Amino acid sequence: MRATGVKANGQWQGALAGRVELAHDQRALRRKLVTLDNGLDVLVDLPQTVTMETGDALMLEDGRFAEIVAAKEPLYAITGNNTSHLAQLCWHIGNRHLPCQIETKSGVPHRLLIGRDHVIKDMLEGLGARVAEVNAPFSPLRGAYSGQDHGHVHHHHG
Repeated sequence: MRATGVKANGQWQGALAGRVELAHDQRALRRKLVTLDNGLDVLVDLPQTVTMETGDALMLEDGRFAEIVAAKEPLYAITGNNTSHLAQLCWHIGNRHLPCQIETKSGVPHRLLIGRDHVIKDMLEGLGARVAEVNAPFSPLRGAYSGQDHGHVHHHHG
């Protein structure tokens, strides 16, 4: 079975062939063999690299869809003393070009998720952050240039 197109979350409906869990660094797809949760092997064969997120779907050659699910990954959950402190922590993480997911409650940032790295953990704790180990789906923010002809283009609709 081949996948030759993609649809964004909320932009597809139809028969579901299955789901595939992928870590954040596995969701930039162009040509790759993936196995769905029901054991079906699917060859992703796209004209260019597409970065997929949870809820997006691969369009299969038989008209069905394979839904993308963010896999749980070993992460650090980072909290600060207040939103200003959290913004400062964001700056330090971004200054090191680390993938980071910003989680909000009622529209206000309340914690950051990053991949585990003991050196970064020590730095953040030295800056007053609280750092906890978690296993959670990881969907970090994409860079400012993702989608501007720099190799990874999000949501090409086919």
